[in-house]
Amino acid sequence: MQVRFWAATHQGRTREQNEDNFLVDKKLNLFIVADGMGGHAAGEVASSTAVREVRRVLADHRAVIEDFGANESAEGRQALLKLISDAIRHACARIFELGQASAERRGMGTTLCLLMVSGRRGFLGHVGDSRIYMLRAGKVEQLTEDHSLVNEMIRRGRLKPGDVFDSPYKNALTRAVGVYETVEVDTFDFDILPGDNFLLCSDGLSCYLDDEVTRRFLSHETVKEIPDRFIEFANESGGKDNITSVVVRVVTDEDEQANDRLVEVRLRLDTLRAIPMFKYLSYKGLVKVMNITEPHKFAAGAAIFDEGSRGEELYLLLVGHVAIEKAGKTLAELGPGSHFGEMAMVDKSPRSATARALDDVRVLVIQRHQFYDVMRRDPSMAVKLMWSFIQALNTRLRVTNDELTRARDTIDSLRRSGAGAVADLPADELALAAFGVLPTGPTDELVPGFLFAESDPIQTDPAIRIDHEAPTFAHADLDLRPGLAAGAPRRTTVSETAITQPVRAVAAAVADRPSAPPEQLEPDDLEPEGDDADVSVGVVHAESSPPEPIEETELEPVSEAPPADLPTLRAPVGFDPSIGIEERSTVDLQRGPRRSRPDDESVDEHVSDERANEDDDGDDRG
Repeated sequence: MQVRFWAATHQGRTREQNEDNFLVDKKLNLFIVADGMGGHAAGEVASSTAVREVRRVLADHRAVIEDFGANESAEGRQALLKLISDAIRHACARIFELGQASAERRGMGTTLCLLMVSGRRGFLGHVGDSRIYMLRAGKVEQLTEDHSLVNEMIRRGRLKPGDVFDSPYKNALTRAVGVYETVEVDTFDFDILPGDNFLLCSDGLSCYLDDEVTRRFLSHETVKEIPDRFIEFANESGGKDNITSVVVRVVTDEDEQANDRLVEVRLRLDTLRAIPMFKYLSYKGLVKVMNITEPHKFAAGAAIFDEGSRGEELYLLLVGHVAIEKAGKTLAELGPGSHFGEMAMVDKSPRSATARALDDVRVLVIQRHQFYDVMRRDPSMAVKLMWSFIQALNTRLRVTNDELTRARDTIDSLRRSGAGAVADLPADELALAAFGVLPTGPTDELVPGFLFAESDPIQTDPAIRIDHEAPTFAHADLDLRPGLAAGAPRRTTVSETAITQPVRAVAAAVADRPSAPPEQLEPDDLEPEGDDADVSVGVVHAESSPPEPIEETELEPVSEAPPADLPTLRAPVGFDPSIGIEERSTVDLQRGPRRSRPDDESVDEHVSDERANEDDDGDDRG
């Protein structure tokens, strides 16, 4: 799969220092964006370390990537996803180690989003609130989900999406690379199709985007002009943060086989979208379901399964027609987009009918254990699937109740009339009654293991739990660690004990200055020598001299108080809800918050003159 790409980064209109970083490796088809946090050059150290360490681990295990590119097996997919997750965790441990070795850098971290193209599939790795968007067939899809406090509040119904921009918690993260020794990584893989366009960006750009803007810019004919257009747009919209844009375009292939694959992938996704069970799923959810399906073909007249047999498969009909038969009688005929056998997902009863191919058919098969595995890994998706399933069962229950009521009325009418003939009972559409089940006995009950998990999975940085009792901290743990007094961290990371202490601020005003030209990656013009010839890194100096000390001031309470129901977080005594977590601050919530800065002031930070596309490290790169 051939790709074209271009990248650019810019410090924005209010930042004096660019803590964003990107990396592009042509040989690995690897693209990374990282947004550092930590202040006093710690953010740029974190983001630079992250992109380099992730690339190094992936390059050291190049064989896993090449094996999948050659075979594209299910086992190879899982191995590659695990490799990406391990690479990001390795970078996390390295950043944490560097932070522990220096008081000024303690608590530093970074977001990270990664796209790698291998064979005919794309692989994502994601931590934090940097984003990856995809433009396919004129529709924009966000492939990553922000690990942020406001996103968690929206999911819990405690914040409306339209109120995010003005929320005092808009920059609080629930996950970051390097703040703790390890981190939970979101991974995802999907089919890459000719004509796909991807945008990897930091939140300095994504906060200004909507689907229409993203679609219009990514549709531009010249790839190398797109990143600069995004950066210009972000700066014109405010430029309140560092801005990084990496654009990747999959070259359209005129090959007939590639076009057939394009039709096949779209057919599968369209079929899944049409099935009521999956109607609440996003594009990402549909792809997760599609990833566990197995294609099968049945000749005309073949039995897909027999009445009375036991099975654990759900069937999705792509092409052809299937008859549902019971005792030799046809109950329903199903066409493309239909599904059958779904009761095998919730019990082990024998099949109540026979499914027979009326012509040559193609189906997608989902195994029960794979279905459970998807739900176990993604609880939000599990809720959507189970709710759809409950709605389907509810519809069938109502239909059955109506049929029984009409049957009773018919019997009563026959009794009153004394008719000797047996009248036909009224019936609903046969397709609604096609999938009844036999009575379920005690031995047929299916109890999936995830219903009775002994405990929640251990996480180093779990999202806030509304009913969690936050621990009380000693005063000495709040803000008194060595080396923190002069620090000016930029972003917040939130875990279970989030928003538990008053937030103090360090602020320094600097005059607005004209925006400098974006730092660009020019892959067609740059020709590094040696093993680094195909690696381009948007780096900033890791060992920059620190800025002048910044005067410490108390932060005035923000004008907008947090949502009224936030006290249910049970913050300990001393929490002032009128003091928000402000623009680009960092909080170690195992020990309490450290610093934040107000939105209307910017911090005088060191400016690096090094171009974002230069690679100055001495690592061996392939």
